[in-house]
Amino acid sequence: MTDRTYLDWPFFDGRHRAVAEEAETWAAEHAEILAEEADPDASCRSLVSSMGWAGLLRHAVPEPGHKLDVRSLCLIRDILARHAGLADFAFAMQGLGSGAITLFGTDAQRAAILPGIRAGADLAAFALSEKEAGSDVAALATAARQDGGDWVLDGEKTWISNGGIAAHYVVFARTGEGTKGLSAFAVPADAPGFSVAARIETIAPHPLATLRFENCRLPASTLIGRPGDGFRIAFSVLDVFRATVGAAALGLARRALDEALHHARSRHLFGAPLAAMPVTQAALADMATEIDAAALLVYRAAWTKDAGAERVTREASMAKLFATEMAQRVVDRAVQLHGGLGVTKGNKVEELYREVRALRIYEGASEVQRVIIARQILEPRN
Repeated sequence: MTDRTYLDWPFFDGRHRAVAEEAETWAAEHAEILAEEADPDASCRSLVSSMGWAGLLRHAVPEPGHKLDVRSLCLIRDILARHAGLADFAFAMQGLGSGAITLFGTDAQRAAILPGIRAGADLAAFALSEKEAGSDVAALATAARQDGGDWVLDGEKTWISNGGIAAHYVVFARTGEGTKGLSAFAVPADAPGFSVAARIETIAPHPLATLRFENCRLPASTLIGRPGDGFRIAFSVLDVFRATVGAAALGLARRALDEALHHARSRHLFGAPLAAMPVTQAALADMATEIDAAALLVYRAAWTKDAGAERVTREASMAKLFATEMAQRVVDRAVQLHGGLGVTKGNKVEELYREVRALRIYEGASEVQRVIIARQILEPRN
């Protein structure tokens, strides 16, 4: 079992330890669902429904009068990812997909959309990326124009998580020039002119799709914030959720270390346990040290945001960069320690190897995080 002494770190209080226990209890009670390798669409719906029924989603979609607590988000993603990558995905997307409405929506938008997402009855999606505009948000081409009292969207989005199964999409579109010309819209799945152009298969089966908007007509009430607020909205949401990607990476790495420890103790080589070999001990020591180092960065970013910082761009990017790169190394070492078993379908570390790879890409690839961090440290400070 993963060492949980990190819960005693000063980043957390009793409330957070209760959240961690809540997530662990939910995962233990749903072990059979988490072990299933069924259709990812059906699995995501089932997981979200179960999380909603248990009340776990209130941490990703706060109830009226409550704020997002980033440490709680990180703890839950850390724990869920250790149990099952798809469970982490299902939880995270409810928060990311509704984050713009939680943070910037009107009271009417929140009242109409958030309860169903919080209850697990509706799935949510965050539609920012395009074929030619992933990390470069300023290059977005999907356009929105005003026509009478309505907005009309035209364009395509791709690599959209929960694409094709979400009930609500936060869609970013161009309404003017440059970064100040982006706007955000709350688009229902049944909006006229909206369709799923294609489903996307990935190495770790998660529901992804390309979305198409053709003369997609939306009432004025679907605009989130004001025209031109889209860039600020998108990055404010990412500022909150980027550190949680690092937390998911932590969960995958912790599980990889658990699997490696178990294998090293039980596998015998040359008449002794694999764990007795100095080279194995060195690998395990490096894995454990890197996990703790990443956890410190992740939970520092989360604590800083919860403590009232308006932006945690530097801290969140550092956490996301280091934790995801760390997790890739740790999982790779776990696979190596398992030998042939490590690349055998059905072995947990093989699954982790497929799950971890995307974390270094989505919500800003590692290369982009380095650019963001460099800009932050090069900026003159008052």
